[in-house]
Amino acid sequence: MNERRPERFPGHRYPQVVPEPDEVRPGRAAPWAHLEAGARRSISVTTVVARLAERGRSLESGLPALSEELLALAREPDLVVRPSAVLVALVDVEGEAHVVLTRRSLTLRHHRGEIALPGGRSDGDEDPVATALREAREEVGLDPTLVTPVGWLSPIASIVSNSAIWPVVATVDGRPQWRAQPGEVDRVFSVALADLVADGAFVEERWRRAAPRPGADEDGYFPIYFFRVPHDLIWGATARVLVELLAIVTGVDATR
Repeated sequence: MNERRPERFPGHRYPQVVPEPDEVRPGRAAPWAHLEAGARRSISVTTVVARLAERGRSLESGLPALSEELLALAREPDLVVRPSAVLVALVDVEGEAHVVLTRRSLTLRHHRGEIALPGGRSDGDEDPVATALREAREEVGLDPTLVTPVGWLSPIASIVSNSAIWPVVATVDGRPQWRAQPGEVDRVFSVALADLVADGAFVEERWRRAAPRPGADEDGYFPIYFFRVPHDLIWGATARVLVELLAIVTGVDATR
């Protein structure tokens, strides 16, 4: 008789279904957990842009090549790694940097009900910046004339959708009126970066599945990140993107 697993996010309620891996272990603390609380407050858009430039993540240096993870996936004979991009759109709300997020429709084939950054597959020869801007306009009604792309984060792989995802960081002028695309997006909202690095927001689990996965440790475990946000839970590829962004902003090593 199988033992009942303990509740994974006690006291936190969210509408989406989080998969149950074959095996799961508690992970490590947040990369920024050792910082004083004061160092994690009042993160402005200006600070984010400056930190990206300091770390060589400005678009002036050009977009990065495929990571080792993506190159490993591209060598898998049964996978087709499709180029995609997401927009890490930063809005200034009373001096605080907020990131724009969506809740995907429960009717979608992949990642239904999950919290995501606006984005999707590239069309033809589109570069990641063009893809991210187009998808943000289609999904949440973001006028590209209000958007200034400023930097990039590391390309990552989504095994479920066989995608190579380039995250493009951009600032957004003013407070746009969001328009969720029917049938694809259920909700558009934003979260302050300072709230994501606050105590209790971040959770890491270490998963192991029967099928080997690139990037797993010698025991077959790999990290999965989560962020508790009001009325929902950020995890998967979106959480991975945000962990790297927040590590850059707070000046810590995401891989520790």
